[in-house]
Amino acid sequence: METNMLPFAKEIALKKYGIHVTATLLAGDEDINFLLKTETGKKYLLKIASESKGDSNIAFQNSLLLYLATKKLNSSLPESIQNVDGALLSTKTYNDQVFSIRLLSWVSGRLWAKVNPKTKTLRIDLGRKAGELTAALKEFSHPEAERNFDWNLADSAWTVRHTHLFSEGNKQIVEHFQKLFKDFQPLYSELPKSVIHNDLNDYNIVVSEDLKNPAVNGFIDFGDTVKSQTVNEIAILLAYATMEVPDPLAAALDVLQGYHEYYHFSEHELECLYTLIGMRLVTTVTKAALRKSENTQNEYHFISEQSAWEALRKWYTIHPNFAYYSFRQVCGYPAHPLEVSFTKWIAKNQISLATLFPSEIIETVTVLDMSVGSTLLGNLSEYSDPEVSEFKLKQFNKRHPNTILANGYLETRPFYTTDAFKSEGNNGPQYRTVHLGTDFWVGSQTPVHAPFDGVIKIAHHNNYDKDYGPMLILEHTFEENIFYTLYGHLTLSTLEMMHVGKQVKQGDLIAYIGAPHENGNWAPHLHFQVIFDLLGNNENFNGVALPSEKEVWKSICPNPDVVFREDLSAKTEALSEEDMIGYRKEHLGRSLSLSYSQPLHIVRGEGAFLIDSDGRKYLDTANNVNHVGHQHPKVVTAGQRQMAVLTTNTRYLHEEIIAYSKKLLAKLPKELEVLHIVNSGSEANELALRMAKTISGNEDMLAIAVGYHGNTNAAMGVSSYKFDAKGGPGKPETTHILPLPDTYRGRHSGNEGDNRYAEYASELIENLKKSGKGIAGFIGESMISCGGQIVPPKNYFKEVYKAVRDAGGICIADEVQTGFGRMGKTFWAFELFDVVPDIVTMGKPSGNGHPLAVVACTRAVADAFNTGMEFFNTFGGNPVSCAIGRTVLEVIEDENLQDHALEIGQLLKSELQKLQQQFPIIGDVRGEGLFLGFELNTSKKEPLPQHADYLADRMKELGILMSTDGPDYNVLKIKPPMVFSSENAKELIKRLTTVFSEDFMQHYDN
Repeated sequence: METNMLPFAKEIALKKYGIHVTATLLAGDEDINFLLKTETGKKYLLKIASESKGDSNIAFQNSLLLYLATKKLNSSLPESIQNVDGALLSTKTYNDQVFSIRLLSWVSGRLWAKVNPKTKTLRIDLGRKAGELTAALKEFSHPEAERNFDWNLADSAWTVRHTHLFSEGNKQIVEHFQKLFKDFQPLYSELPKSVIHNDLNDYNIVVSEDLKNPAVNGFIDFGDTVKSQTVNEIAILLAYATMEVPDPLAAALDVLQGYHEYYHFSEHELECLYTLIGMRLVTTVTKAALRKSENTQNEYHFISEQSAWEALRKWYTIHPNFAYYSFRQVCGYPAHPLEVSFTKWIAKNQISLATLFPSEIIETVTVLDMSVGSTLLGNLSEYSDPEVSEFKLKQFNKRHPNTILANGYLETRPFYTTDAFKSEGNNGPQYRTVHLGTDFWVGSQTPVHAPFDGVIKIAHHNNYDKDYGPMLILEHTFEENIFYTLYGHLTLSTLEMMHVGKQVKQGDLIAYIGAPHENGNWAPHLHFQVIFDLLGNNENFNGVALPSEKEVWKSICPNPDVVFREDLSAKTEALSEEDMIGYRKEHLGRSLSLSYSQPLHIVRGEGAFLIDSDGRKYLDTANNVNHVGHQHPKVVTAGQRQMAVLTTNTRYLHEEIIAYSKKLLAKLPKELEVLHIVNSGSEANELALRMAKTISGNEDMLAIAVGYHGNTNAAMGVSSYKFDAKGGPGKPETTHILPLPDTYRGRHSGNEGDNRYAEYASELIENLKKSGKGIAGFIGESMISCGGQIVPPKNYFKEVYKAVRDAGGICIADEVQTGFGRMGKTFWAFELFDVVPDIVTMGKPSGNGHPLAVVACTRAVADAFNTGMEFFNTFGGNPVSCAIGRTVLEVIEDENLQDHALEIGQLLKSELQKLQQQFPIIGDVRGEGLFLGFELNTSKKEPLPQHADYLADRMKELGILMSTDGPDYNVLKIKPPMVFSSENAKELIKRLTTVFSEDFMQHYDN
């Protein structure tokens, strides 16, 4: 019927409102809705309702909209438009049925349900705009608002009559919220009331058309407006705003944060909020079930059903108390109501550490640093080995006798960055890294005594994730309230002597510290924690928390240090990120940049990951410096051992430089038999250029466009990536640039590029000859990285090398970014092109992050460079650097990383090509091994740098580090540590798929 009413809608527009329009049918719950559009593009919303539904409600809506029009809101709302007779309401007959008709202004934008992604910033903005609307309506009243109906959340007990419509599992969830709703009625009935929109669902929230930085434009459809408990408004809003996210509570808190700026909640309102959100979802799924039983054909009736069930199931898994404490914290209250009173009580009832450990001689307390960036913990291979950790602690104790080693409260630790502590958050993987107790590092079998009178609440062997091992929880009372103390990492015998319900007195023996084989595989220590609410845990309790939830957890689990008279606080405080940024701006070079608009505070690296100060792991797809993995234990150990013995220059004999040279030369063509060891890729290229100019007697160099070879004077002089960029000095007279050999989007594409790019070298050399100049040489990356991961044509280097050598020049292959097995098929990238350079330069990967670089050259080049003037480098070739370089080569061999690069590179390239078919914005995929790139273009191959920037930023938010490059900055580079696994590759593709599916990435072709 609705589709057949299109002519009727157009007739209404003309006769009742005097406008010529086209009409489009829109979805609706009860009203029949049409989008009307005039020839000038102006839009309206036409609402047609059966007159039998009554005009009083429509008059109420008109009155409300007129009232809101007087308020200066930051969001747009529909405005009622008068008909040709000056009335806001019209009637018209269609097929013998009388309809009530309204025309409203159109609120432009996209519906919340259709927006992707829904970011934290957008959710906060939604909260602000909705909170402002709630505040604006606080003084509004109307007789029609005092009504009862099914969508009034206060009346949602009606759903109890229909639980038979659900399967047993779903019925259990529904009845859970219905019982909570019934139980809090005495409190709920007394909460403040006001007129509320009552239906801020995902189809009534309008978001701006700005796809990159969207904001909430306004709200529509006031048909369900009612006077009810004011808190119901935020409950309804959160029920829909938290749909289709991995962590609905975190999403709810974002919205609540913004909402609270305009409407301040009482503690009682927040106490009811968890249940009200659940009951709105219960109402939604119950309505859908009833309509299915009625065989309704209106798809709008079921539009939120599936999402509502998903949200309801997730909401059910959240403990009501934890949600309540989280709401309190966001709204400025102490998260746990007992926090303030306990702080006052414990200040008068502190105990000595001797009460807990009477067998220990404790004269001082030494606080240890075991945070993510701790140098005490050392490498993953060290801190994950309980024997090594125990040895370190014993050595520390020897140096600090009669002290107790303590640490840990709210410390973010690397121990918890494993999959056992991982979950999916709203921005990718998240880890429970924040430690909620204090650890006392004492020996195994150390007796532990009760700090206060109490009763054994839990005695449990926590062998599920081996976090605590055997543990106890004691229940205590203070001022008619309850709190708990937890004791983790105990002996199994503790559980034999303690049982649930046993009464203990202050000072009673309650436990012994366990050895690693029974305490969860840790160095011996006691985990001591204070808790206000066990949150339904009857076997164990969280010892660690998500960084995003730290403020809530530190109220549920207050600082255990306040129990003791001794000072357990750390003596130094870390610099804040704001302080670090400020200091850098003031005292470090102004040209020293930071990545990302919100810089990352990276404190640890492990394998293919970088880890920030909160313990968040970022998959590193861009860092080819740490070639065999961040902080590879063998490389770290090699450097540590040699550094402890000797660091000196090459004027003394030492085995390490010989061992390293042999290892490296074995990986090079036999023609490259002489090495000069230096400190950086820049220095290696500087030396190579000096060699070319010295040997040839000429100054002029050929280089490839958008190449980058380092930050020294000569290296910068052949790096058009720098000298042609913003602030660059421009091309030196002695540098001659060859076009970027890009056969996809370069000067010559396809087969034409295969045959043409190398010819530019001959042409430039010929022009130099005509002006009486010779050529010193050619320098080029074997694959061009900063130029956009460009793979030159197969014969490119053969022809360029021949032209340069025929002219007496030297050919330099820059392998700083491409060497050491990264290509997979070959150890060096130049080998892919069947050439042997005169000089090869190496840098970044040589020392896995340690400053080590190499210039390898032919005997002829080395002899010609030996003019009698000594080449000496103070640090180049020192034993520490050589030991590290040798170990890097050994790791590449021992772990078969070249073959690994081939395998994972082929997997990644194949998956990227599949993405290219799914998302045409990917114009090209190219590269070899673990040196890959893809560029973003329109269908006409126009570059999309803004989309590339957006992709890199969003990937960072999702836990993956990527970088952009190329002459137009539209290329994403993939050159990760060589240990990048198939699981890492799948994670990368998964997150890329997520971002490519987002609105901004879907709109690029104008």
